[in-house]
Amino acid sequence: MADRSGLLLRHVLLLLGAAVMLAPFVLMLSLSLKPPAEIFAPEFRLLPVQWAAVEDYTAAFTKVPLARFLLNGFIVTFCIFTAQALTALPMAYALAKLRWQGRDTAFLLVLAALLVPPQVPAIPLYIALWQLDLLNTYAAIILPSTISVFGIFLMRQFFRTVPDDLIAAARMDGLGEFAIVWRIMLPTAAPALAAFGCLSFIWNWNEFFWPYIAVQSEQLMTPPLGIAFFSDTEAGTSWGPLMAAATVATAPLVLAFLLAQRAFVRGVTMTGIK
Repeated sequence: MADRSGLLLRHVLLLLGAAVMLAPFVLMLSLSLKPPAEIFAPEFRLLPVQWAAVEDYTAAFTKVPLARFLLNGFIVTFCIFTAQALTALPMAYALAKLRWQGRDTAFLLVLAALLVPPQVPAIPLYIALWQLDLLNTYAAIILPSTISVFGIFLMRQFFRTVPDDLIAAARMDGLGEFAIVWRIMLPTAAPALAAFGCLSFIWNWNEFFWPYIAVQSEQLMTPPLGIAFFSDTEAGTSWGPLMAAATVATAPLVLAFLLAQRAFVRGVTMTGIK
């Protein structure tokens, strides 16, 4: 009886936590379907009396080039993840499976880098990109994120679970270290790479701080920057189109997590991060 009560209590707490997490998204979706009169009505209704979904979502795509912002988001996140995977895999392999002087010190530096907020190197990065004449380009958004210390740490934790006998057998077959990384470790690390890809996609898709500094052209802006166009302190915020744009920008994140859910959970548990 006590076990059932404890199980019931845990499920109730999980349901309450899920309700708290989902409430902002439900409110966002609800407001994206309502006309202004109902958005500012004193009483709250989850579903609108008069539906304005067509008007709000049409305004979201016509008031600003939202489709272009979404395309920019996919380009930036894909390029960043590709660069992060290409750098994190060999670095993590070297930290996990190769024996060399200073390996433990290098890993401590990786752990220390996890403590550095991304805002700290913003000014030096901005000056460097300005000197290279790369500001207001895709490269200005992508280059500062090409190396992920979290990705190195995550993949290193996973590589430590790979048996050394597998690597020894690959070396006996004549494979070099780089060949081992791309032909042996990469397929083995697919779950961890999927977990990291999901996290990288969510983080870089939602990134506002650095793109806001690095680009000024509307044609290069990512979804978070584009959504800011709906906020106007003088004319008033268009809450219906704003919530519609936010819903459209959030949908790829939800879809990505649902598609990679099993691989994400498997990858995180196999790396020992619990």
